[in-house]
Order: sequence, then structure tokens, then C-alpha cells
Amino acid sequence: MATFGTLSDRLTETLRNLRTKGKLTAADVDGTVREIRRALLDADVALPVVKEFTAKVRERALGDEVNRALNPAQQVVQIVNDELVGILGGQQRRLQMAKTAPTVIMLAGLQGSGKTTFAGKLAKMLEKDGHTPLLVACDLQRPNAVNQLQVVAERAGAAVYAPEPGNGVGDPVRVARDGVEVARRQQHDVVIIDTAGRLGVDAELMKQASDIRRATDPDEVLFVIDAMIGQDAVNTAKAFQDGVDFTGVVLSKLDGDARGGAALSVASVTGRPIIFASTGEGLEDVEAFHPDRMASRILDLGDILTLIEQAQQAFDEAEAMKVAEKLATEQFTLEDFLEQMQQLKKMGSMKKMLGMLPGMGSMKQQLEDFDEREIDRTEAIIRSMTPGERRNPKVLNGSRRLRIARGSGMTVTDVNQLVQRFDQAAKMMKTVARGGVPSIPGMGPVPGSGRPGASSKRGKQPKAKGSRSGNPAKRAAENAGIAATTTPTGSGFGLGGAGQPSAEDLAELQRMLGKG
Repeated sequence: MATFGTLSDRLTETLRNLRTKGKLTAADVDGTVREIRRALLDADVALPVVKEFTAKVRERALGDEVNRALNPAQQVVQIVNDELVGILGGQQRRLQMAKTAPTVIMLAGLQGSGKTTFAGKLAKMLEKDGHTPLLVACDLQRPNAVNQLQVVAERAGAAVYAPEPGNGVGDPVRVARDGVEVARRQQHDVVIIDTAGRLGVDAELMKQASDIRRATDPDEVLFVIDAMIGQDAVNTAKAFQDGVDFTGVVLSKLDGDARGGAALSVASVTGRPIIFASTGEGLEDVEAFHPDRMASRILDLGDILTLIEQAQQAFDEAEAMKVAEKLATEQFTLEDFLEQMQQLKKMGSMKKMLGMLPGMGSMKQQLEDFDEREIDRTEAIIRSMTPGERRNPKVLNGSRRLRIARGSGMTVTDVNQLVQRFDQAAKMMKTVARGGVPSIPGMGPVPGSGRPGASSKRGKQPKAKGSRSGNPAKRAAENAGIAATTTPTGSGFGLGGAGQPSAEDLAELQRMLGKG
């Protein structure tokens, strides 16, 4: 979510400054609102949206809900979060499917906004849900646009209807109308119409789009807009709304490094919801747009729900149960470790996943330095082992480790470090399998059992508890379990939850996943 990087930094820093204040005065609120206004304007958010947003924040921040709050600064953060959700559209809105197939979805937008690529992404997303989409090539103006759609459709595994060669040849309105009929005859339940764009808004573009809409009567008209175009997004959105009208918005290129004003302006200005967000160039890099989750990301409060959903899609439940059984019976091997790493890779970029954790916005450089190829190197080492060595790493003597290092293109030190990391990971997973709370090396215990809102002032420390077992191994394990139940609380804004990891924590996590 690089698009909101600068805005997120500015807002989190402004709100973090409120933590030191036990009681907020009108001057404190005005100063905070002033900084929020500057941050939004610098992010290219439309001026009317900025005025309305800051007015609502100031009114609520000076109201009784803050004055009566036990933690006024915390309440202001909640207010800003609520208002961000509001300007992003409030509630999530899903695609409206037709009662009688096929559902017709028309894509509109300027040239270069990402319509054709999004057509493939949407087709692949719908196929995962059991639909049979048909892509219709109605962009007959842009050079090679038809060929591009055919390539995208092939990568997505979707059917395509492209009777005309394009490059200025063919009638897009007739192709759109015929495409819907072909979908009906061939029993495709969704039609995605890729229309032509222009470098700017003009009468010819609007007339063609309007004619296609009248000819196909689409159930959804999605306006695809580049999240990087800033203030001009408002004018473009208004022009399309007046000329064609649309039912929903798709934000493309949210992985860019622009300021992101389009995302925070278009929903408020047009009154149309944002339905999808495109976060990369791959066909899998698209997600349903959740205003509340996006607001949390902007305020660096994390997006745990999206992270959980990605994990549910990537991990096989039956395999997870088998792994849990192996952990409980201490039969977890390097083969199982390799399978878990492969499932982790299915979730996508580790940088993106780590970026969804609360408090990670202040660690951008460390995230950028995170080398995701270390997982591939670890996989190469394990694949260079024999099945017997994977099942029982204790047989790895010096000569075996040298052979494995040569076979994987790594060093003996790398092999030694992998075996050590595997032992650490296996111990941590065994703790989880037995219902304990794991302690990640370099990060301490996983949060969750601490008392929310506990005071950080120095005072009486609780009496240390420890195992009295006469068995040294059992005593060490029980003491580790006791230590794991005492967890720190409090996030960057004092809202509770996990504390943010340090640079050393990320380095340790990378060493666990790959080469140290």
C-alpha cells in the first residue's frame, strides 16, 4: 500500500503526539486538525473532501465523547478512523449479480488506467467463485488492445470473444451486443466488457461508452481509475458520471508511490462505492475493497482480517490438521517444514503480509530490506537432502552437510543455520500445538494474554513463579511456558494489541525463514 505511505506517516505522527497529553484542550484539537488538513492536501485529496472531513473531526473531537473519555487521545484516533471509513464509502459493497444469467459488467475509464488488466483479474477472481466469465474485446481503438485482452484472458484461463482485429477496425457497440448473445448461448454466467479509453475525456469517448451501455444494459458499470493521478481524479470521475454514469469504482495501481488522493476523493465526490482495489501487476493482485480495513492501514493499525483471509485461502485445512498431529506427537520433520513454507509462499509477498501488521508503517526501510529470496534458498537446501535426512536431521554429519551445501549452491554454514532454525521453529510449533503461547526468538512471547490497559508505571513486581520439577528438561519447558504467558500490551496509539517489532525482530524473523 505504497500509495498511502506519506499520508500514513503524517497522520500517525500527528496522532502519536497526542499520547503525551492527559487532557486535550481546544488548542490541542485545532493543532491536530490543522496537521491533518495539511497531510490530506499534500496527498492530493480534493479540497471539498478535506474541508468536510476536518470539520467533522474537529466537531467530534471537541464534543462530549472526547471530554468524557478515559483516554482522550485514544478517542481522537477512533474519531479520525471513523471519519476515514466514511469518506472511503462506509460499508463494503459487493458486485450485484443478475437474477438471470448472464451478469453483464462493463468497464470504463481513461486509457492507461488498467481496464484490460483488471478485466483479467476480475475474470480469475470470479472463476475461483465458480463462475464462467467471458471477456469481450470492445476496445477497438488502441493499438493491439484486442491482442492484449486475449493474452490476459489466456493467463487467467478465461474465454474471450474478439471477432474484430481492432487497431481502428470494427464497431465496438455491435461487438458488445453480440458478445452478450454469445455468452447466453454458450452458457457463460458473467460477461466482462472491456471498452476503449482516451488520453483525456472527450465527446467521442463518452458517446461510444453510452452507446455500449444502452446496447447491453449492464448490471454493473465499473469506473477504473488510476490511484496515482491525484486531483484530476475528481474531474475525470465527474465527467464519466455525467456522461456514462457508473455503479462502482475500481482503484488501480495502489502499489504505486503516488500520494493517493484519488482513493480518498472519488467515493465522496461521486457518491459511488469503491468495490475493488488493484495492488500489483499479477492477476492475483486484486482484492475486494473494505473501507474500514483501508482506514486501519492508513492509520498504521494493521489489517489482520485480510491477513487471516489470505491464510485461509492458502493453507489446506486437512494438511494443517495432519501437521498439528505430527507436532503433538513430535514427528514434525523437514519435509513438513518444506510443505509449510510452500503454503506460506502461496499467500504472496512476505513484505505485504508483514505490512498488514499493526505498527509496521514506521519500519518501511526494514521491510524494503527484507529479502524474500531467502525462502527459496532455504527450499533449495531442503530439496538437496535425501528423504531420510529430511525425516531425521540428526543424521546430518559433516560430510552430508558438505554434500547438501554443494548440491544447493550454498555453504555448510547455511546448512547448519537452517538446521538450527528448524529446531527453533519445531519447538515453537509444538508449543502452539499443545495449547501454549509461543515465544518467537528476538520478539518475545506472542501477545494475547496480557491484561488490556495495564499501567506501565513502576510498582510492585509480581512474585516470580517457576517450576519445581526435579527433571531439568521438564523444568526448563515449564518455565518457558510460564514466561510465555506474560505479555506486553499497548499499540502505537495505546489501543491495545501487539507492540510493534523492532528492526532486530525483523532480522531474526528473516533468519528463521532464510539465510541468517
